[in-house]
Amino acid sequence: MTKKLDNMGEIIGWKHNHQEGMTTVDGVITEFPNGIPSDEDIATWKKEYDAHVAATAYVQKRVDAYPPIGDQLDDLYKKGAFSDDMSALLKKVKDDNPKEPS
Repeated sequence: MTKKLDNMGEIIGWKHNHQEGMTTVDGVITEFPNGIPSDEDIATWKKEYDAHVAATAYVQKRVDAYPPIGDQLDDLYKKGAFSDDMSALLKKVKDDNPKEPS
């Protein structure tokens, strides 16, 4: 018996961390450890995955909205928010690698 993936590769990869031993042919699961998953299993995994995607949708929005990490760290450095040791290390990097003149 085989089961059609119906774009389930990503869901199965998420649920089973890219399960070793799974084989597909043209989007159909032909081998799966401990047997081919049932339609009920697949439906359950899809519901779990959809809930996970909905619950974590904010993550990518935040990643896209934050300024680059280098700009954030530079701002902290300029405001003196690092320890003296870290500030000295960062100053050395900046001094050893000055910005090119504009």
